[in-house]
Amino acid sequence: MNTTDAKRILETALICAQQPLLLREMGVLFNGVLTADSLKLVLEDLQNDWSGRGVELVQVATGWRFQSRPQLREYLDRLHPEKPPRYSRATLETLAIIAYRQPVTRGDMEDIRGVTINSLLLKQLEDRGWVEVIGHRETVGRPALFATTKQFLDDLGVESLDQLPAMDSSSGQGSMIEQIEFGIAENAPMRSEEQGVSPETADGETAVQALDPPASESQENSSSDAANNPEHDSPARCVSDPHS
Repeated sequence: MNTTDAKRILETALICAQQPLLLREMGVLFNGVLTADSLKLVLEDLQNDWSGRGVELVQVATGWRFQSRPQLREYLDRLHPEKPPRYSRATLETLAIIAYRQPVTRGDMEDIRGVTINSLLLKQLEDRGWVEVIGHRETVGRPALFATTKQFLDDLGVESLDQLPAMDSSSGQGSMIEQIEFGIAENAPMRSEEQGVSPETADGETAVQALDPPASESQENSSSDAANNPEHDSPARCVSDPHS
């Protein structure tokens, strides 16, 4: 099979796929005739073919997919003029702590943030598929250990956590949170149930907290407030079909 035919087959499969495709899945298209190395070369050719267009072929944690370019977000957002809900700073910071310090317990997160973390916040991150319990620490109470998932990396639009900025300074922490927030807004697929929801936060927090707050920092709002203000997923745009 020549390269042109292989590219046409891969391009069609990737455009029609509902989820990112792994190399082994793409290999099935060719009955094993193309090796993994050959597939990578064809994928690189496809990336070059689409380099000047509105969508790009990228590799994320669970495979390869087409997605819209960040520069076009402001135009595509006009198709959904309603203002999307945003994640609270507390949620983003908690997610960032898990991403960078995993595996961590809820107590670890609270020690880092200096405030109590509402259990609803962690549950919503789990429900969204971004974090999961991977075990328990062998200590008193055997607290759950949290880590991020491949779904989180996919929604962030990266292949691995190594692609996040280094968190070795306060400026690095800020950049890391901004990239997580921006990446989620850019790449997370929109779900029908996420449209039209209100942007209340999971823990009722509105003030911006630092990742390394002073010891005098006050506690977050009570869990009763959190129960009345559940945070919903932020509808974000991801284009899987560049010809649609």
